[in-house]
Amino acid sequence: MLFAAFEYILVYMAFAQRAREYNEPIPIDRRAEDNLRFIRDTMERAASFTAVPGWGGVAIGLTAVVVGILAWRMPAQQQFLAWLVEAVVALTIGCVAVRRKSKRLALSLSSRPAQRALLSFVPPLLAGAVLTTILNRADMLTILPGLWLLLYGAAVVTGGAFSVRIVPVMGICFMLLGGLALLVPVLSGDVFLTLGFGVMHIVFGTLIARRHGG
Repeated sequence: MLFAAFEYILVYMAFAQRAREYNEPIPIDRRAEDNLRFIRDTMERAASFTAVPGWGGVAIGLTAVVVGILAWRMPAQQQFLAWLVEAVVALTIGCVAVRRKSKRLALSLSSRPAQRALLSFVPPLLAGAVLTTILNRADMLTILPGLWLLLYGAAVVTGGAFSVRIVPVMGICFMLLGGLALLVPVLSGDVFLTLGFGVMHIVFGTLIARRHGG
């Protein structure tokens, strides 16, 4: 009888301890920290432009590899024209691929993240177009491959700041390759352009497609 009463007291004490734990108020600073973390995570997801086309990047890379092979051994002026044509083709593929992926994912291209990504992506490309015109007139075509890779990488980094993390990483790789082409021109410009706009687009495009929905 005494043992049963002692056991009852222990059970009662355990329940009382558990009740005190449930009724203990949560510190307001902890609750505020949890709320701020939730709001920050939600805003980060809403501020990301996730319609970057992975398979579109692969298609751009494949066309660049074809152009690089065809332009091999061409005179500098003909290589320049060939890569200008490739730039137009790549821009067309990119626009179509972004539109298709955004429709498939039900993402609006007029949303604030999309507009921020576009506004960050375009200025380095416009600067590249202006410098290309000037350098072509000055017959300084050997500088263009490194310049194109460097400025395209800068565009991808700035635009990728509003997208998934792998996009700015790709931009940094383009910038490094462009800097190498300018500082250590051990290979022809056609080789650097093929490695960058061809191989890099294929590699990173495949990673984006597999990890971020095509």
